[in-house]
Amino acid sequence: MANESANTGDSREVTIGEGSKKLHADLTMPEGDPHGMILFAHGSGSSRFSRRNREVAGFLVSRGMGTLLLDLLTEDEEREDVVTREHRFNIPMLAGRLVGAMDWMSEQDELASFAVGLFGSSTGAGAALIAAAERPARAAAVVSRGGRPDLAGEALARVKAPTLLIVGGEDTPVIGMNRDAASQMDCEVRTEIVPGATHLFEEPGKLEKVSELAADWFREHFQK
Repeated sequence: MANESANTGDSREVTIGEGSKKLHADLTMPEGDPHGMILFAHGSGSSRFSRRNREVAGFLVSRGMGTLLLDLLTEDEEREDVVTREHRFNIPMLAGRLVGAMDWMSEQDELASFAVGLFGSSTGAGAALIAAAERPARAAAVVSRGGRPDLAGEALARVKAPTLLIVGGEDTPVIGMNRDAASQMDCEVRTEIVPGATHLFEEPGKLEKVSELAADWFREHFQK
């Protein structure tokens, strides 16, 4: 599987927002024009340096997509959250940060014309779905990896973007949560169970399977 160190794209750190609300992100563009841009929403207690998300991002870049790995908390909030854990579960706030990142992408000349996909992991999936509901004209597709789409609440019914929910076959409680969330959605939605995988997809070959499923989903719906 291609990873972030193997892709031949152009990577750089960018900042979104200003002052005390400034967020850091890593933007990677593939060689040639991208098929679309993927905005990553990491899970609770993680950051843009999440190893698993960076592996998936590297694969997507190798398949011709740009990626934006975003820290959903400011540096001050991260320091607070290590102690209080109060920010990592504030799903509406995190969704607002993703909406802000999508708006920022729309304002950048090099990014504005590309379709946007959202890739959410764990609690980040709930935030990604809320963001997709808030920006239906901008969000072309959503992929959730071991996610908690149920945390999107009433926004589930407002999501218009085609959504792929990927869950490990051994992650029994989360399978139920995903199927229940899918039943509340009024859009194209598919639940994909990866046999033998647990919540973090740490077993050999399982994260590669996630990357392949995500790439195929994004490519299909970017083309539409």
